[in-house]
Amino acid sequence: MDTRKNNMVFLTMMSELGAGTRGSSLGFQALEIAAINKGITVFRDQTVIELPTQNNLLYKEIETPWAMRMEGIEIVLNDLMNEVNDQLEQGVFPFVISGDHSNAAGTIAGIKKQFPDKRLGIVWIDAHGDLHTPYTSPSGNMHGMPLAISLGADNLKNARNQPKEITKKKWESLKNLGGISPKVNPEDLVFFAVRDTEAPEDNLMAELNIKNYPVRELRERGLLECLAEAEQRLLDCDILYISFDVDSMDCDLVSMGTGTPVKDGLTPNEAEQIIIHFLKLEKTKVIEFVEINPLLDNKCNAMAEASLDILVSAMKTIS
Repeated sequence: MDTRKNNMVFLTMMSELGAGTRGSSLGFQALEIAAINKGITVFRDQTVIELPTQNNLLYKEIETPWAMRMEGIEIVLNDLMNEVNDQLEQGVFPFVISGDHSNAAGTIAGIKKQFPDKRLGIVWIDAHGDLHTPYTSPSGNMHGMPLAISLGADNLKNARNQPKEITKKKWESLKNLGGISPKVNPEDLVFFAVRDTEAPEDNLMAELNIKNYPVRELRERGLLECLAEAEQRLLDCDILYISFDVDSMDCDLVSMGTGTPVKDGLTPNEAEQIIIHFLKLEKTKVIEFVEINPLLDNKCNAMAEASLDILVSAMKTIS
């Protein structure tokens, strides 16, 4: 019997400290408006736990330019880690709704805190690799770093920045969230639709042999074949986590309603099929939706509407 059924909670962490543009902190509100307009009652029918953000730090002068606002992000990640851990301890399936993607490092830390001896697999659906570090980032925006945090990677071979000592110290602290580093092995990480990366990320992906299923490969080989292969790659993992960045979807097809939109992405149906495939596996314990930004949406609230449809399908899969 699937113990996840009818035992779900929404966790919202609407921090946007890691983003380079403003507005992802409004992502959950955009989903709520989409639900109201469609007559969908999921946010009324399920418990919603809203975690505090540190978004007031957006007004503060930046002290760590190669990992901006990391002092606030560390607080956010710890809070999310502890809440995810607590919910999993109670046997609850968390649907995490986040602002920017840096928050995923907290979710991953929470899973490992609850299951320290379990092998974690990650299904990362995103236009970006999010493998940058303070040593490699071209922008310093930490929504490009959650997987490097979780892998415990510095990527010094491809370093092009010289971070301050305070940045280095806090980076070590972030990598060791929950007292475990690394939290995931590179062979237990699978990318879907990643197509906008920089050379340091490409080099690290090649070095660690991280598998990416680009959109073109999914369509040429067939989505079902690729999904079956990805599942086989993660076969030895005890638990799975799905991270869904809405910029994995084609911005021309859906909308520009995300912080870093990229062309030639997934259709909403393709994104949904990937998510549903892995949610059908009982060892999938958490899913996270990130980077919905209604302030950037050129089609009213289309990104939230498309994401809501996927979310509702995801809920039905385990209800």
